[in-house]
Amino acid sequence: QAQLVESGGGLVQAGGSLRLSCAASERTFRTYAMGWFRQAPGKEREVVAAIDWSGDSTYYADSVKGRFTISRDNAKNTMYLQMNSMKPEVTAVYYCAARRGASMVYWEHEYDYWGQGTQVTVSS
Repeated sequence: QAQLVESGGGLVQAGGSLRLSCAASERTFRTYAMGWFRQAPGKEREVVAAIDWSGDSTYYADSVKGRFTISRDNAKNTMYLQMNSMKPEVTAVYYCAARRGASMVYWEHEYDYWGQGTQVTVSS
């Protein structure tokens, strides 16, 4: 089974930037649909962005459009989330997720594999 490991989280001031990475151990990573989710204290986990197997199609939650960018490098078995103009409201644990054999996945229950999560905290 694929193993996913997130990295790049941390503490950043409002208006700053972070780049999250999700590294997969599986050589067939290029066949995976991928996504980023987040869960803030006291709230349900929600989708942030998703990307298809080729990287040609993407989806963003309305709250992050224009500020976050999802991308992938299949040669490196890695997915990224570039977060710019960060606000305190985006503070949460961010999770990487993957689904084999699907072009695009929007819903949490459809993903097969999950990373352990990485904390992102934005100070005011």
